Amino acid sequence: MAEPLIAVRGLCKSYGGIIATDNLDLAVSRGEIHAIIGPNGAGKTTLINQISGSLRPDAGVIRLEGRDITALPPHARCRLGLARSFQITSIFTDFPVIENVALCVQARTGHSYRFWRPVGDDAGLNARALASLERVGLAGRRDHIAGHMSHGEHRQLEIAMALATDPKALLLDEPMAGMGPEESARMVEIIAGLGADHAILLIEHDMDAVFALADRITVLVSGRAIASGPPDEIRANDAVQRAYLGDAGPDLD
Repeated sequence: MAEPLIAVRGLCKSYGGIIATDNLDLAVSRGEIHAIIGPNGAGKTTLINQISGSLRPDAGVIRLEGRDITALPPHARCRLGLARSFQITSIFTDFPVIENVALCVQARTGHSYRFWRPVGDDAGLNARALASLERVGLAGRRDHIAGHMSHGEHRQLEIAMALATDPKALLLDEPMAGMGPEESARMVEIIAGLGADHAILLIEHDMDAVFALADRITVLVSGRAIASGPPDEIRANDAVQRAYLGDAGPDLD
C-alpha cells in the first residue's frame, strides 16, 4: 500500500484536564479529500493546528511524505508542501487581488522582497498568481481591490493564496463558514476541482458539502476518532448517529 501523504500517529494534546486529541491516528492519501467532522469541542481545530504547525502536540508524530515534521515550524512545513487556507491570516484589502496572490508566490519561491518595486510589475510572479486565481474562479477579478469583494470571494482568494505556495496538501478549516447557498455551492465546485491534484484535509460543519466532497470521513468525539470510512459507511454508522448527531444534530440523510 502506498504511503499516505499526511500520516498522524498517536497524536495527543491536552489543556489541563481537557483532552483535545487523544492518541489520534489519521492518514490522508494523495488525491483524497478527507473530511473531519464532529461536535463542537471534539478537537477538530486543535488537530489541524497541530498538523499545520501552529500548535505543538504533547505526544505523537506527524509525517508529510514519510518525513517527520512534528517539530517543524509552519513556514518550514509550507516549504515542504503543506498549506492552510487561513495560514495567511489576512488579505491585503487595499491591494489588487492579483497582488495578494503574487506576494504568496514571492514568499514561496524565496524571491527577494522588493518593497520599493510593486510586486505587480513582476511578470513571472503575476503569471503564477493568475494561474492560482484561475483555479478558484477569480481570474476575472484580478485587478479588483480585494477589500471591495464579497465574503465568499475573500474565501476563494484565501485558497488562491494557499495554492500560490505550490502545496501538495491543503488544510481547509471551514471554508464555507459564513457563506450563503450560492457561494457555498461555488466553493464545493472549487474544492472538488482541487481534489484531483492535492490531498485535502477538510473541516466543515456543512454536512451537505461534506458528503458531496469527501472520499473519506473521520468522526471525532472528545479528541478520539470513533469512525473513519467512506461517506456511505459513516452515514449508516450507529456510533456516529449516537455520539455525534444525537437527536438534535444535522441530518446525514
